[in-house]
Amino acid sequence: MSSALTDLFPLPIVQAPMAGGVSVPQLAAAVSEAGGLGFLAAGYKTADGMYQEIKQLRGLTGRPFGVNLFMPQPEYAEPAAVDVYAHQLAGEAAWYEAELGDPDCGRDDGYDVKLAVLLDNPVPVVSFHFGCPSREVLDALRRAGTLTLVTATTPDEARAIERAGADAVIVQGVEAGGHQGTHRDIPENDGSALGLLSLIAQVREAVGLPLVAAGGIMRGSQIAAALAAGASAAQLGTAFLATPESGANAVHKQALTNPLFVRTALTRAFSGRPARGLVNRFMREHGPYAPAAYPEIHHLTSPLRKAAAKAGDAQGMALWAGQGHRMARELPAGQLVEVLAAELDAARTALSSRGGAV
Repeated sequence: MSSALTDLFPLPIVQAPMAGGVSVPQLAAAVSEAGGLGFLAAGYKTADGMYQEIKQLRGLTGRPFGVNLFMPQPEYAEPAAVDVYAHQLAGEAAWYEAELGDPDCGRDDGYDVKLAVLLDNPVPVVSFHFGCPSREVLDALRRAGTLTLVTATTPDEARAIERAGADAVIVQGVEAGGHQGTHRDIPENDGSALGLLSLIAQVREAVGLPLVAAGGIMRGSQIAAALAAGASAAQLGTAFLATPESGANAVHKQALTNPLFVRTALTRAFSGRPARGLVNRFMREHGPYAPAAYPEIHHLTSPLRKAAAKAGDAQGMALWAGQGHRMARELPAGQLVEVLAAELDAARTALSSRGGAV
């Protein structure tokens, strides 16, 4: 499906915005230069930090790119549960010789200020996670010349995105690494998320917007499957995590293919919101007791995660990864885009030779 979005980049390959220092300008530039759409992650950064990365990226490429924002979160109603969890983490703090973080140090991730920066200094694409912006925000970005994408994990969320006036939907399956982009965090729904291909089909029938498929995609043949199911492009995160341009910690990169880490799971242990990562000691010990409190738990555990990374201890880090993590390839990002494109072409040719078409 041709659209204003996919006209921006020749290949249907989007590099997922991975917060926490992974999606650095060098990675986004390499992907965009190779014909995909590179993304910066503004989550957990200050507005000025985001602006400086945009400036740096513009110095590296003249091709289109995107910036991802986290939506502000509603007030958490049970602060006592956060206090209990903090008490449970006391042993971790002692082990890593780190103080627990302040759970009350901010809920909106500087959303309004970041929006103001993006309206004053427009970028080609802005995407949103953890909810849907208002029509006023989306209209303002459109007037500034920015295309907008919003993550959906259900058909109902996709309908809300279409009503709000976004240009496209990022359809995120349960296979995806990192945080699920649910619009409302409802603990009773844990474990009920849809797989990507089923979700694409349902959202395709629910809305008329272009779809960007996300969740566990590591090969060009999977991109072909997503396009055949109704997506206009595919968004890959874990596939780019292992590239040399990625800002991920070396321990995190190595863990993707380390036989010690055999599976992934959704957990609230590190942030208070469901996020998929490699199952390690921290997740096993604390996941069952972590409250549904984002971003309070994220702030609380941040010093622990940083201390574990500094110590090179993968068992205490948030090793975000999708279900296809064992298929990660340590290729330069631009070369990875080229390989994915060749695999996509091969899959299309094979399907066409069997009498089908993508």
